[in-house]
Order: sequence, then structure tokens, then C-alpha cells
Amino acid sequence: MGEIILKDIDTRAPKDLDKQETKEKTMKMHEELRELQNLLYAEGKHSVLIVLQGMDGSGKDGAIRNVFTGLNPQGVNVRSFKAPTDEELSHDFLWRVHHYAPAKGMIQIFNRSHYEDIIITRVHKMIDEKTAKKRMKAINNFEQLLTQNNTHILKFYLHISPEEQHERLSERLENPAKMWKYNEKDMEESKLWDEYMAVYEDAFNQCNEVPWTIVPGDQNWFKEYTIAKEMLKLLKGLEMKYPGLKKED
Repeated sequence: MGEIILKDIDTRAPKDLDKQETKEKTMKMHEELRELQNLLYAEGKHSVLIVLQGMDGSGKDGAIRNVFTGLNPQGVNVRSFKAPTDEELSHDFLWRVHHYAPAKGMIQIFNRSHYEDIIITRVHKMIDEKTAKKRMKAINNFEQLLTQNNTHILKFYLHISPEEQHERLSERLENPAKMWKYNEKDMEESKLWDEYMAVYEDAFNQCNEVPWTIVPGDQNWFKEYTIAKEMLKLLKGLEMKYPGLKKED
């Protein structure tokens, strides 16, 4: 993968893509994903970790709700990583994350992830650059360890424009159904857009042994289509089989 430069990547769907046709394709993929999830669980040889990163307002919650709708909730877990607790701070930064790595047969979604420890921490100067480099090396080793244990990792960055972010954050002040998401710090964080883009790009280019998918996120229908397509491609590629009847000892 070549160097990722976010300003060179469109935040919207290709202009020749039909919205309704794409939404219909996404619905068909949902049906296939349901069957493949059942197969993943039954075979019990593989697990899937989905990493969702993005700026405030990029639609991580909506992606989880709409892409994974209809899957068996017994086989899907979602974990969000916020500010670490005192106990978590007393351990290495990956300690709290490793605990939630998926067991075989399971799909685990990280709504924000271990990458927060090299994103927000760098923007706000909580760690120095030497520590950041060590952490990026540790992340590569961590993801390699999971991969060696048949955990298949999909990493998505939901790429929105600053204009779209401002519109979505402003909506949280006006729409009663979205007011609960409002955080007065979000607007302040949005002023650090350039700083966030710089550290994200560094993370993409330093932690790319498991490649990133940059998802145009200004239009939810295309964002959901892109994630579902990558998920379907992964599961189909595993060539899984139902185990059949268990033999008696």
C-alpha cells in the first residue's frame, strides 16, 4: 500500500454510483453476511476483529447499527475504548484491549480502539514522539499476534470532510433524537482538525502490516456499502465449511 494522504482521498461516493442501486446491493449483502456469520460461528476456526476509527461525527455508531443489522447478537460483540481507568493506566496500554480480542467463531467490533493511544494522546501531547513510535511498533506486533491466531482484522477509517463534521455536530444541538450525543468538547476538538489528520496519516503509514481501508463517510449509504463489501469479501475468502455431525468417542 502506498502512502495515505487524506486530503487526496474523496469523502464522497463516486459521482456515477446510483444511490438506490447501491442500497439494494447492501441489503443483499446483509443476507449473505447472516449466513456467513452462522458458518463462522459453527466452524469455530476463525475470528474477526473490526476496527472503526474516525473523527467525532464520522458515523461509527450508525455503521455498527446498519451494517451488522440482522446478525446473531450471540456472535457479535462491540467494545468502545474511552479514557483509561486508573487500573488500566497501571498496565501497559494494550492490556485493556487484548482482553477483548475475539474468540474463535466471534466477530468483535472496536468502536474506537488501541489507535486512540497514538491519536488523541499525540494531538494533546500526552505522550512524546519516542513513546508514540514504541507504541506503533507494539501495535504492529499485537496485530501480528492476533493474525497468527486466525483472527482476521479489518481496519476502517471513516473519512469525512470538516464541513460534514461541522454539520453533524451542529445537528446534535438541534435534533432531540441526537442531543444525547452532544459533547461540548467536540467542537473544540474539531478545531484541531489538521493535527488529527497528521497523526492519523502517520498511524496509517506506520501501522499498515494489516492494511487500512479509508471509507468515504460523508454519505452514510456509501459508507455502509463499503464496509459490508469488505466484510463479505473477507468471510467468503475463508472458504469455511460446516463441521457436520460430531463423532462419538
